[in-house]
Amino acid sequence: MAMAEMTSDRARLVELTEKSRTSLASLSAMLGRNPSYLQQFVRKGSPRKLEEADRRKLAEFFGVDEVELGADPDLQRAGKTGDLQTVDFIAVPRLALDASAGPGAFSAEEISFDAFRFSRRWLREMGLEGADLSAIRVEGDSMEPTLRSGDEIFVDRNKRSGEGIHVVRIGDTLHVKQVQASAPGRITLISANEAYAPIDLAREEVEVIGRVVWKGGRI
Repeated sequence: MAMAEMTSDRARLVELTEKSRTSLASLSAMLGRNPSYLQQFVRKGSPRKLEEADRRKLAEFFGVDEVELGADPDLQRAGKTGDLQTVDFIAVPRLALDASAGPGAFSAEEISFDAFRFSRRWLREMGLEGADLSAIRVEGDSMEPTLRSGDEIFVDRNKRSGEGIHVVRIGDTLHVKQVQASAPGRITLISANEAYAPIDLAREEVEVIGRVVWKGGRI
């Protein structure tokens, strides 16, 4: 079967999927559909239009207006597709992996399984407008009391240099640590918990994923 014409809504779906570092298969699963559902929509034009409930859920996940995914703009203006205008919100994808604040945790495939939704106004007030955010959960006690096990942290992938608390990858393991430059070509990872000794490594041994810019957790 020939590929369907790449209409603007299909092209936008592909663009948003790539930008959010997820996949059409995982998004299909989020909708409760067969993993090939959105792939068929993009490549074969089946279905011709996304069902309203699916389109709304995707728009909420990406934090965009439903019109970008094929909704009738007249219906959007009339407010018939929902009580809240999704354009006012942005989704922060939650990744199905843990950033270790202790001995380390092996990372899983970085596919989002859920998302937090925040108003653009709140993100702007927090100084996070334009940030490339992902949410992950802290495990371990090496960053206590700054970060506690179970805290959700926002990581800005646009901020990979300078000192501060960062999520870093060493081999196949993720850590959340205070990053500090030491000797030329070397980097020191420091825990807030004094029970953990600093880790000194060659710069090329550490991949900086992004800076921790927000935290939340249970009281």
